[in-house]
Amino acid sequence: MKKIITVLAFIALGCSAFACTTFCINKDGQIIFGRNYDWVSGAGIVNTNLRGLFKTSMHTGDGKTISWVSKYGSITFNQYGKEFPTGGMNETGLVVELMWLDGTRYPKKDQRPSVGVLQWIQYQLDNCESVEQVIKTDAVLRINGDGTPLHYLVADAHGNTATVEFLNGKMVVHTGSTLPFPVLTNDTYTESLEAENHFLRHSNEAALSSNSRDRFVKACTLLQQVDAHTLNTPLIDFAFSILDKVAQGSFTKWSIVYDITHKEIHFKTESNSDVKIIRFNGFDFSCSSSPEVFDMNQSGKGDVTKSFTNFNDALQVRVISQAIEESRGNVSIGDEEKREILNYTAGIKCN
Repeated sequence: MKKIITVLAFIALGCSAFACTTFCINKDGQIIFGRNYDWVSGAGIVNTNLRGLFKTSMHTGDGKTISWVSKYGSITFNQYGKEFPTGGMNETGLVVELMWLDGTRYPKKDQRPSVGVLQWIQYQLDNCESVEQVIKTDAVLRINGDGTPLHYLVADAHGNTATVEFLNGKMVVHTGSTLPFPVLTNDTYTESLEAENHFLRHSNEAALSSNSRDRFVKACTLLQQVDAHTLNTPLIDFAFSILDKVAQGSFTKWSIVYDITHKEIHFKTESNSDVKIIRFNGFDFSCSSSPEVFDMNQSGKGDVTKSFTNFNDALQVRVISQAIEESRGNVSIGDEEKREILNYTAGIKCN
């Protein structure tokens, strides 16, 4: 079991090798969250996750497990198993997305239960409706100390945004007045903010590259334009234009824009550039219903809410297998580990 947790920990490796970018826009009563996922594999599924499910975290080998009953339904993006998302939004509008961060040091083993870096995301979406609640979960659980070094950008429907980092064994949060730019790339927020301040002093936009700090500066500059001007394009389209400007060529596999205010998700993929829309009001998240799934790279354009089908192992197996094969040089997942992921998902039932 410890081996599978270690394997799952490395699925976000692409954010180290190829970079990722996230940001949040709050303008004229509309809250938008943008995210580029950069990796070697574009295989992925969109899952609905029901409320009222009893779950026990997968054992990390680094402490106790934790059990809970999901309070909120959610929609998540997954490559390596339904309960291990790279990000998503729940029905209250909470969004959680991960980024790579060298230098991360998670808390040492203590009395708190331990969860993996991806299941931490699902736990938050299952249990929290606000940034404040996410931050408070640090008192009741911690991330596996052997987990991939990540940090997270979190936003909610109340207009709150936070970066969540783990430095020197403690959770470090920037929010409110300590978060002047709701942007996150692949350096600590403090280091990124220093890069933005340096740019403001020297104003050499032509010299900006695609490295982490320069992508942070680019996104901040574009967000300042949103604050300063009346936009001639819809906010969703402007968010996609930011993602396009900080994209990493063919390594940018997914571009996702969460419309938190209207409970919609817009996304496109490297293999299918047509923007698809998912509407929360088209799903039943009660535990008596069936979870639904959508292949991210299947054909379609516009509202694809009705194109979701009942969750099935065949699609999950196909996507996991494709992701494993395409990322073989970066991630090693064998048949036994794949079976453990599938068996874990199958074991989750209504409370």
